[in-house]
This record gives sequence, structure tokens and C-alpha cells, in this order.
Amino acid sequence: MQAPSRDGSSPALTGERRWYAVQTRAYCEVGADQQLRRQGFVCFLPQVAKTVRHARKLRTVRAPFFPGYLFVGLDLAFDRWRSVNGTFGVARLVMVGDRPIAVPAGVVEALRDLIDETGLVRLDGGLRIGQKVEVTAGPFAQALGELERLDGAGRVRVLLDIMGGKVPVIIDRAQLRAA
Repeated sequence: MQAPSRDGSSPALTGERRWYAVQTRAYCEVGADQQLRRQGFVCFLPQVAKTVRHARKLRTVRAPFFPGYLFVGLDLAFDRWRSVNGTFGVARLVMVGDRPIAVPAGVVEALRDLIDETGLVRLDGGLRIGQKVEVTAGPFAQALGELERLDGAGRVRVLLDIMGGKVPVIIDRAQLRAA
């Protein structure tokens, strides 16, 4: 088994290792990740910043990108993969029949490429509120504006400079780039 790096992130997989999905018990993603790492498994738990409200207070917390799931790197020929199912916080490895099924190649790698310096998955591609942006597709293609708001669902609110004024438009994040 491959040891995790010092900063707690998961290293790239080598050899015949593939990523497999692990279903966790409710709200046990972080605990299951820690337990699997202690056993020497290579794990990846993608997390996002999420704003929650409790008792009229808003706060930002780290939340799993896929609630109830994490990924583990395994070489089924050499790793003791059956012990994953007996790990505290784990419900089961996602399997077909009696064998774990690998996550399609490139999925976990693409998620890892979206991680910022704080360890969170960033879907906004580095865009910041107040930044000048250009719309790349749709009916407002090539229009310039100012980014006003981002949300977790990939939608953004942009104040477009149209006809001498600022018009608020809600569009998909994928239709923007920094101007």
C-alpha cells in the first residue's frame, strides 16, 4: 500500500492501482477517510465549502462533494481490499457481484485538478466576485460584465454592460471566462 503525503492529500496512483468508490455511513465520510488512511490505504475525499444556517447564524463549513461517498486507491491483486468493508464508518465498497467496480478513468483525476490551496474542490475556475468577465456562449456571447455572485450549483450572476446600463443576468459558470 502507498502512504499518503505529509499534507494529508492523496498521492497519484501508480502501477495497477485504480480508484474505487466507497459508500460510507451517514455523515461518516471524514471518519471513514481517517480510518482507511490509518490502515495504509490511499484515499480521496473531495470536499467543498458550504454555507449552513443554524439558529439564525450563517457559517461556512467543509462538506463532502459527494455526500456518503469517498474514493480509495486499490490494486485488487495485492491489497487487502475486503478489509475496507469492515472499516469503521464504511457501509461498503461499490461492487458488481463479488468484485469492486473501478471508477471510470479520469473522473477522480479531474476532481483532483479542481482542488485549490485550501484542499477544497473549486468549480468556479478561480473566478472572484467583482472580477471583469466575458460571456463565451449563449445569447449574450462576447458581452462583458462584472461577476456579482457565484453559487454551488454552477450558476453565476453577472452584471452585463448592455445598452449603456448594467443588466443582471443569471447564467451557467461554464459560459464565462475572465476578461
